[in-house]
Amino acid sequence: MAGRNLVGPEAEALDLGAVFRALADEHRRSVMTELAADRSDSERGCNSFDLPISKQTQTHHFRVLREAGLIEEIDYGNRKGIRLRRADIEKRFPGLLALLGAESPGGSAPR
Repeated sequence: MAGRNLVGPEAEALDLGAVFRALADEHRRSVMTELAADRSDSERGCNSFDLPISKQTQTHHFRVLREAGLIEEIDYGNRKGIRLRRADIEKRFPGLLALLGAESPGGSAPR
């Protein structure tokens, strides 16, 4: 079953302030850290992330990440898939994903 892609702004329109605001939340940053570390960039289900928050709050966080241009969501009707917009992020903000990938699971960069 084909899904409908929900994509945020074009790569050229990605805003550093919106990206920083999206990454300021620990749950959104943990999602991005996982996605950045997975070089396969395969689609993942929303429930594949170990987030200790309600489903409604997860939906909000994924929407914030999408609207900031960091992920695309694929809507299948009864579920959504998540995919990192690696090429767009690297084009607009080179090195950002490397920083996220180097962050430890606890939410802090190695010293």
